[in-house]
Amino acid sequence: MSATRTQVYFTAQQRHALDQLAAREHKTLAALVREAVDAYLAQPPADPETVLAQTFGALPELEAPPRSEWDRGYG
Repeated sequence: MSATRTQVYFTAQQRHALDQLAAREHKTLAALVREAVDAYLAQPPADPETVLAQTFGALPELEAPPRSEWDRGYG
């Protein structure tokens, strides 16, 4: 397997959890990260229309400002 070296920063909590997982599964940190990236990339891209349909009405109490105030500017 050909690989490219990449530097990634984790929070202390993320690194601690990854170290524990690596020890439990007898894997390297790099192997865990590669597996996670592969799983993420295997997911199909979200369909914008489906996402909009799923979130429609999620904030029924939201009151948008009147159109006359949209270009009012701030500052």
